[in-house]
Amino acid sequence: MTIKTCTILVVASYFTAVIQAAIQTGFTFSLIFCDATINHFICDALPLIRLSCSSTVLNELLISICAALIGGGSLLIILISYIFIVTTVVKIPSSQGKKKAFSTCASHLLCVTLFYGTVLFNYIHPSSGILSRHEIVASVLYTMVIPMLNPIIYSLRNKEVRRNMQQLLRQRNIVDLWLITF
Repeated sequence: MTIKTCTILVVASYFTAVIQAAIQTGFTFSLIFCDATINHFICDALPLIRLSCSSTVLNELLISICAALIGGGSLLIILISYIFIVTTVVKIPSSQGKKKAFSTCASHLLCVTLFYGTVLFNYIHPSSGILSRHEIVASVLYTMVIPMLNPIIYSLRNKEVRRNMQQLLRQRNIVDLWLITF
């Protein structure tokens, strides 16, 4: 990863976010709203447009297209990166080196899967017009739970952290950490 590639990716991310936000804001301003109470814990685009008395078909279509293009595009970049990573790791001569490299990738892949799974579930599906509890739960997952889990998932790769966590949980008789044997 060169500085130039990193800079291009950062600029493209910010540019895409600003353009997408401007388009959605413009389309939202064209709606007529009947209610002022959003039945959600954040002011997100879907819950906001569901308050509208006017037709929201175009807005919902735009949200789905943006989610597919932006989410799918960034997911595609991540998958392409993993193809390069896997082909490089396969060339490592020692099995210990391969295991360490794949262990690092597994933590990242778990975080990416959790995040993208909930985001894509929330934004790429047919709308019933009514906000479901599943959408609210998915929103809580990708905005609060998954970001809080990231440091835990990555730190559990550290043997000392994992050993201390197992000891703490055993002392409290919570559960045996048979799952945390990455």
